[in-house]
Parts: sequence; C-alpha cells; structure tokens
Amino acid sequence: MKNSFLGKRIRGGGYAIKGAWLLLKHEPSIQVQFVISILVCIAGWYFEITRTEWMFQFFAIGLVMASEGLNTAMEAMADFVHSDFHSKIGHIKDVAAGAVFIAALIAVIIACFIYFPYIF
Repeated sequence: MKNSFLGKRIRGGGYAIKGAWLLLKHEPSIQVQFVISILVCIAGWYFEITRTEWMFQFFAIGLVMASEGLNTAMEAMADFVHSDFHSKIGHIKDVAAGAVFIAALIAVIIACFIYFPYIF
C-alpha cells in the first residue's frame, strides 16, 4: 500500500497539510491573512450572507492564502538559489508580491460587493 497509487496520494496529502501548518506557524503574512479570514467569516455569520456570497468569500480567502503561500515558497527558493542581493532575484520577488497584492485587492472588492448592501 505504501507505494500504491492511493498510498502515494495519502502521503502527498500529508505533505500538503504539513506545508499549510508550517505556513500558519512560521509566516507572519499568512497569519495576518488567516486572522482576517476568521474576522470576515464572523461577519458572514453575523450578516447571514447567502450561500453564493459564502462561495465567493471562500474563493477570495483561498485565492489570497494560496497566493501568499506560493509567494513565500518562491521567495524562499530565490533566497536559496542566490542568497546575495541580485536585481533579477529582487524582480522575481517583487512580481510574486505583486501577485499577492492583486489577489488581496480582488478579495477586498469581493468583500465590498458582499458587505456594502448589508452595512449601508
């Protein structure tokens, strides 16, 4: 079973859970995003948002958290490959951070579409 198709998938899932835990445990940016996601979910329960709104909200949370995780991995890999300052590494890190910014901006826009009608 260890080297079977199913065994490999289960082991891979374990690595993914370990990676998510490491992100939450060691990365301040993911920790901030996680707290924001909890607060937004509390707001969702408070305002009794619709099922469709929940789907968009969870999509936005997942988009930001996944982008943040990929950004963290890319930065760590770039530092591993070239630990000294290099303009190309800086460019790569800036682009990765920009992707997180875009995801976060989209999440804020989604939150505005969801919550403005409930608040105003």
